[in-house]
Amino acid sequence: MKILFIGDIVGSPGRRAVKQLLPGLIEEHSLDFVIANAENASGGSGIVPKVAEELFSFGVDVLTSGDHIWKKKEIFELISYEKRILRPLNFPALAPGRGNSIFKTKDGRKVGVINVNGRTFMEALESPFTTTLVAQEELAKETKIIIVDIHAEATSEKIALGWYLDGKVSAVLGTHTHIQTADEKVLPQGTAYITDVGMCGPYTSVIGRKVDQVLERFLTSIPVRFEVAEGNIQLHGVVLDVDDKTGRAGSIARIQKKLSDE
Repeated sequence: MKILFIGDIVGSPGRRAVKQLLPGLIEEHSLDFVIANAENASGGSGIVPKVAEELFSFGVDVLTSGDHIWKKKEIFELISYEKRILRPLNFPALAPGRGNSIFKTKDGRKVGVINVNGRTFMEALESPFTTTLVAQEELAKETKIIIVDIHAEATSEKIALGWYLDGKVSAVLGTHTHIQTADEKVLPQGTAYITDVGMCGPYTSVIGRKVDQVLERFLTSIPVRFEVAEGNIQLHGVVLDVDDKTGRAGSIARIQKKLSDE
């Protein structure tokens, strides 16, 4: 099975990149399933129903998220009925939505997806290690193909989770920092890994935001409103080749695509 995971979609530039580039990627790589992190897809922080529907209409099958999932109030109702949007698994049980589920490809094959937040330098939540393992054990009763989005700040925490789940899931893919790392690999027991898949949005920026505004914040320590940047729009992500029978990854390949009109 060929699976594409798209890095954090940032605002309207990121959505434009998905709209224009995803059809070609589906054809080029013969993709069976598409996952995208969309916690910043609406105005650069959060997601609303209209944007979610846009992304689904472009060809995305599942949307994962992270610490910004609650930024738009509309998400509370949306996530209660839209099962294709996941919030981090390790939020308290009373939080709306779900952190993992099983989805089907167009030809009926099952794919498990787990979304979890890290804890280092982030909000204190349940352990991403123990909660993900419990979810993995449940999903494995129905499918061997399981993809984990670890939305975390610390590279060490992401790498540790990759080793912890090696052989138990098909891939552990890092999001949140918006900068694609060059450490993609298949671990010894068959789990594909990368510390961060990157961002889908404007790369003439500081992780998707206007450079001058971010510089002002760093230089003055005064609160500044960060707006989504616009230039050099790119789609970053990874393509996974996963064995249907074993759930093991045969390969993981980074992709970086730039809009032709940029």
